[in-house]
Amino acid sequence: MIFDCDGVLVDSETLSNQVLAEAITAAGWSMDGVQARQMFVGGTLAAVASAVEAKLGKRLPATWIEDYESLRNDAFRRELKAVPGVEDALESLLAHGVEMCVASQGRLEKIALSLRLTRLDRFFEGRMFSAYGVARAKPAPDLFLHAASSLGCPPETCLVVEDTVLGVKAAVAAGMPVLAFAAQSDPADLQAAGGQVFMDMAELPGLLGLA
Repeated sequence: MIFDCDGVLVDSETLSNQVLAEAITAAGWSMDGVQARQMFVGGTLAAVASAVEAKLGKRLPATWIEDYESLRNDAFRRELKAVPGVEDALESLLAHGVEMCVASQGRLEKIALSLRLTRLDRFFEGRMFSAYGVARAKPAPDLFLHAASSLGCPPETCLVVEDTVLGVKAAVAAGMPVLAFAAQSDPADLQAAGGQVFMDMAELPGLLGLA
């Protein structure tokens, strides 16, 4: 199984987008955390920076992304928690011998920090993959195909757990079935993109026939 990280394993979206909105507002484009999520959910920071620069008609400071990441990581250290129910779900999958990895748009350092802070890192040791390590980020299939190849698994034998339309589209493009976690996303949008929608991480083992 291939898990996205933000919004699937760690409850980071509200924190990340609040800090992101503050950074964008400080640059000159006023927005709040809800608007930031709506505009940029599932995307890369490079894409966010490009969109902000296009909106403002000027270049951002060279350290803008780095400064945002530092503030976001501080917020994570103070407040980040695992998605409710996900630890028990992962324990069940592990007990049934399900092989698991993480494939996220974020940098490896961010993935590792998020999982360490929420004590989920033990489930994914040595099996963390970042879009920064492939040619194209989601919605291209590159990241999921890279994760599957690294683990020696044919794409059709992999199952993806995602919470964004970009992620669902990437899984579909990779030829992988995808469970779409909709606790903080629009279920209709996820379903239209090709995901099988579910609302509670406690449901996950049952969806795999393990409960």
